[in-house]
Amino acid sequence: MRVEVVYAQAERSIERWYTLVPGARVVDALALARADAAFAGVDLDGAPVGVFGRVVAREAPLADQDRVEVYRPLAEDPKLARRRRARGK
Repeated sequence: MRVEVVYAQAERSIERWYTLVPGARVVDALALARADAAFAGVDLDGAPVGVFGRVVAREAPLADQDRVEVYRPLAEDPKLARRRRARGK
């Protein structure tokens, strides 16, 4: 079974495919990513994760061709940013 793990920042993105055994979980894919030098410095243990845009638990099962997404924290609360922009106009 092949699974993609992705992480995006403003200046770069990391996209890697890993081969896992059937019945693997999100935590198993993250363990492989943790061993990959490309993910050095990424908080794989504390960051929220999802599969195809839906937040899931780390124990969630994976299917072949799933994309595990590692989410980064927001730089600013979207509501506060909108208010700040509206006041500036």
